[in-house]
Amino acid sequence: MAVIFESTIKSNPVGRWYIELRDTEEDVTEFCLDMDEFAQKIEDMGAEYGGDIEVHWKADENVTQQQMNEVRMEIARWEQKLQEDTQGGLPI
Repeated sequence: MAVIFESTIKSNPVGRWYIELRDTEEDVTEFCLDMDEFAQKIEDMGAEYGGDIEVHWKADENVTQQQMNEVRMEIARWEQKLQEDTQGGLPI
């Protein structure tokens, strides 16, 4: 059974979003300022469980629609980069 990681989009006092990443099994919390940092921490924290993790997303009430859109764009950019890296060595 996969370990649950909770990812909560939050807003700091100056209006910048960040992601609070919590390992529910170990009750460890990390803070990520962008998707690259988030991806690295997911990889590092998930390694303990052989990558058998499930990420649950939510957002605090004070997160604006603009911030949500920025996070979505960051996720899409990161997924595109991951796809390109995965296909990089394969002939098309």
